[in-house]
Amino acid sequence: MIKSALLAMLLACTCSTGVAAAERGADPLESPRWADMRKEMFPASARVIFDDKVKVTAPLTAENAMNVPVSVDASALQDVREVLVFADFNPIVRVVRFEPTGAQPSLGFRIKLQQSTPVRAAVRTGNGNWHVGGTWVNTAGGGCTLPSTGSASPEWQKRLGEVSSRVWPRKEGGERIRLRIIHPIDTGLAAGIPAFFLQDLILTDDKGKALMHIEGFEPIAENPVFTVDVPAARATAAYRVSGRDNNGNAIAAVIEK
Repeated sequence: MIKSALLAMLLACTCSTGVAAAERGADPLESPRWADMRKEMFPASARVIFDDKVKVTAPLTAENAMNVPVSVDASALQDVREVLVFADFNPIVRVVRFEPTGAQPSLGFRIKLQQSTPVRAAVRTGNGNWHVGGTWVNTAGGGCTLPSTGSASPEWQKRLGEVSSRVWPRKEGGERIRLRIIHPIDTGLAAGIPAFFLQDLILTDDKGKALMHIEGFEPIAENPVFTVDVPAARATAAYRVSGRDNNGNAIAAVIEK
């Protein structure tokens, strides 16, 4: 009887601990900043799930902290409404947010990192749940507090907002669009240089129907490059890009094949 009672108590404690751990959602990246990120990024009532279906790809070691390539792919999830990318240990943690209104729920881009950090993507689906994936990126750092190289050159003033692009077919079907925007992108953390960054970018088809809305934050890399995948059903003869930076400078271009 005593042994049975003890066994029952042990099982109850084990189950209780397991449930508590599941409710806490132990961070697979073991970041000491996760609790802060949870509070800052999501409503207290939101359900936040660590999910392998959210793929974040970046170099394990980034040689250039001002230009770190990152790609996010949430195409394994259904009904994706928005994706928020953030870096736990950046002084400005939010990096980019995008809404795939017609494009695939994936995006390639480049960012600035101040130090080694988890880089995460939080994906909100139609039921209100947030699915989180991420990866650690190691770097010597300093990317957020250095001035952009372009800000020291008068050339960017002549070419500010200039868009170059390329479109090619994907083996999986549909098309891939890569576009580059001339912009110095300063975080505002370098002495004497105010924040100056790309704030909004909208990609549409040739009829003006939205494919993706991208909201940029200060840690986006200088002369930002974005890679967007468009499904075959939404591919068109040409695409349009429009947007602005935080100073109100307009961006507008037609992307032709």
